[in-house]
Amino acid sequence: MAIDNLDAIDFVSTVRATGEVVLFITDHLSWRQDDHLDILQAKINLYLQSIEGGQLLAAYPNAKPGVPVRIEVRCKYRPSAEGLRFLRLAREIITAAGWGFSWESPQRRRKKA
Repeated sequence: MAIDNLDAIDFVSTVRATGEVVLFITDHLSWRQDDHLDILQAKINLYLQSIEGGQLLAAYPNAKPGVPVRIEVRCKYRPSAEGLRFLRLAREIITAAGWGFSWESPQRRRKKA
């Protein structure tokens, strides 16, 4: 799967040590692409709808109620300044809602919330 497939979650995994469920977005798009942020926002919204609507729990039994859930964006390219602003704002909003959010890019490894 990939970021531009807006009908599916790219990948789901569980962190063994904590039980945290991580939903990955695999972002292969260039940050110079005009619609990149729109596509990323739509993909994040799909993930949030899946978490909040119960579809994640139905499809992935490890996502039991009370288990922490995090969305992680895996970027192929280093985010632009505008991309970083977007990712930081997304993290702020998503963590305020009770979920985790992080991203990873070639110049940056592991930013969890």
